[in-house]
Amino acid sequence: MNSPDIHAVKQFLLQLQDTICQQLSQVDGATFEEDEWQREGGGGGRSRVLRGGNIFEQAGVNFSHVHGDAMPASATAHRPELAGRSFEAMGVSLVVHPLNPYIPTSHANVRFFIAEKPGYEPVWWFGGGFDLTPFYGFEEDAIHWHKTARDLCQPFGDDVFPRYKKWCDDYFFIKHRNEQRGIGGLFFDDLNTPDFDHCFSFMQAVGNGYLDAYLPIVERRKAMVWGEREREFQLYRRGRYVEFNLVWDRGTLFGLQTGGRTESILMSMPPLVRFEYNYQPEEGSPEAALYRDFLPVKDWV
Repeated sequence: MNSPDIHAVKQFLLQLQDTICQQLSQVDGATFEEDEWQREGGGGGRSRVLRGGNIFEQAGVNFSHVHGDAMPASATAHRPELAGRSFEAMGVSLVVHPLNPYIPTSHANVRFFIAEKPGYEPVWWFGGGFDLTPFYGFEEDAIHWHKTARDLCQPFGDDVFPRYKKWCDDYFFIKHRNEQRGIGGLFFDDLNTPDFDHCFSFMQAVGNGYLDAYLPIVERRKAMVWGEREREFQLYRRGRYVEFNLVWDRGTLFGLQTGGRTESILMSMPPLVRFEYNYQPEEGSPEAALYRDFLPVKDWV
């Protein structure tokens, strides 16, 4: 197995952050603010946030590279053999919360971990993916999103897309609500076979594929007229996003447990959200269609 090239991974991630910010800013017309930060335990990152844009109410695109003497509990819970190893973790994570309720929220993340111990081979893996959270569903958007995901997986094997689509559906499931967070996409973790170059290439394909999947949907929906009803439903459904991130998301837990920068970790939260007791959509309404036609898991391509 060829050895991990940590420098190459870092350079790709920095470039990916630049590219995504440039293209989102070009679509919106607003610019990202950047904060560089250092982690007391080792490492740091740069957080970029666009707020109050013409299309995106808030978009955050973060790069982080942290290291430490011991893996946190969230990382060793399903890999106990890593306890006691030093680690490096780097990645790009982004969340886009549009203003127009007809444009879906999107999330993407690509990351690399390596854990080392003197006298032992390093243990490393890649993870990541992207997923879509519509408020008002459109079949052509769902098909485009999943077709882009399928096509980028195809060079890596016929079984890759079905496996990582299912993993995404399983991961972004809000157990206490018994419903999906959105319509899924791709999710993978612990990827370290057959070798470093193959795994790195796949991670790059996922990172680069995000804009191909998302921007055409933004272009199709950005001019749609919306009003108070759509906005209220969008803010209500954003509550599900908050619930998942705070209760179930491993990345949030990892960031907090490693002493990461809290502002950067929680930039995934929507700027405005509302909760309503025992909300039920009106039967036959566009809001009900989300629950009926889009949130149930299905094969879109």
